[in-house]
Amino acid sequence: MVRLLLLLSSLITSSSVMASVEAFAGLDLTGHWVGYVAITLFVLAYTLVIFEEKIHLRKSKPVLLAAGLIWMLIGYAYSSRHLSHAVEEAIRGTFLEYAELFFFLLVAMTYISALLERGVFEALRDWLVSRSLSYKSLFWITGILAFFISPIADNMTTALIMCAVVLAVGREQPKFIGLACINIVVGANAGGAFSPFGDITTLMVWQKGLLDFSQFFVLFLPSVVNFVVPATIMYLALPAGKPPESAREESALKHGGITILGLFLLTIVTAVSFHNFLGLPAVFGMMTGLAYLQFYGFYLRKRDHFLAEQAPPPQEENNNESFDVFDNIARAEWDTLFFFYGVIMAVGGLGFIGYLGLLSAEIYGELSLTTANIMVGLLSSVVDNIPVMFAVLTMNPDMSNTQWLLVTLTAGVGGSLLSIGSAAGVALMGQAREHYTFLTHLKWTPAIALGYFASIYVHLLINNSP
Repeated sequence: MVRLLLLLSSLITSSSVMASVEAFAGLDLTGHWVGYVAITLFVLAYTLVIFEEKIHLRKSKPVLLAAGLIWMLIGYAYSSRHLSHAVEEAIRGTFLEYAELFFFLLVAMTYISALLERGVFEALRDWLVSRSLSYKSLFWITGILAFFISPIADNMTTALIMCAVVLAVGREQPKFIGLACINIVVGANAGGAFSPFGDITTLMVWQKGLLDFSQFFVLFLPSVVNFVVPATIMYLALPAGKPPESAREESALKHGGITILGLFLLTIVTAVSFHNFLGLPAVFGMMTGLAYLQFYGFYLRKRDHFLAEQAPPPQEENNNESFDVFDNIARAEWDTLFFFYGVIMAVGGLGFIGYLGLLSAEIYGELSLTTANIMVGLLSSVVDNIPVMFAVLTMNPDMSNTQWLLVTLTAGVGGSLLSIGSAAGVALMGQAREHYTFLTHLKWTPAIALGYFASIYVHLLINNSP
């Protein structure tokens, strides 16, 4: 965050840089009081986001307000020069980018919510708990599962599920819980980096059309390296032995859970097919996939109604409500969705003012592409990777596929360097607060950094092409 503030400060106060850059969209407001106030609003809003866990203010609130005020200032500056139409076009274009991301994520979140409601992830958790595995085996299994579930589900949901396993079996081994949580965060972030669906950053790059769907999978091996290197080092510090037998739990998988998982995979196939074979935005494929879930939900409700008429359920099961797609939509992570809106609109406003052009000239003009993209990853360990990646996409530097893949990798896994660098880390600090803390994670940052730079080396080694 300090690095970002210093960089923005240098851009604002450097008249020689501002004089050499053309005005963005007609007006250069980077040296105007409107630009200064906009930057201040964004920094203040994001400071509140960083301290969300301390002040208990949901992260969407400050960025929503900042976005509205930034565009209000832009509107004032342009209307005073009778250029309101330019602002209207710009804000509609930015909003359309968000709308595609919003509906794509809403469908994905609805499916994840439905899978949670059907007990699919709980069944996986309880199956692992019942296996009577050693701490060392559970360390690898939960990390590997986080790595492979994250490309389909989001990294935060994946991390929370795996952390539930760790907390269930590690009650008497706090050290195991701390190490396993770090491993889960690293695994979830690394797994999301090689799939267009695994992280918001990869999704944004794919929807922007900069990389084809299949091109992301060349990051699989670098992602494996990013996960395995720190995991191997942490493995040496794990306690020996097995969890006590009392840690075992059982839960019933509700009817339709596996089918919904299959429909989710079919929805992903539909979205990819719409994009690759028909040239349509992937979001239309996702919305079509939502219809799959709605029709199946209709079947489940009819089935439950029929079974209730034939044989009324026991008293203890009366609270088991029938499946409702709209209940699952309501349980989507709305705070996250509105946070994305605030960030994208606010960063879009800063780009319209002209700051992203200056930032691009400062980073991608003065540094090599590889160094600049590595810095993006380091920055994402402090500032959320969403605004960082959106800023890069808005700058749209002239880069090869290798470099676009590199910035996708670094933005995705850079958040693992600190516990506050990713949604997965922040979520686990709340879920396992007594065992997984900022300092617990920081102790192993050197090992994670070794994996970070090793994954970059492997990527450049095997994927380096013009």
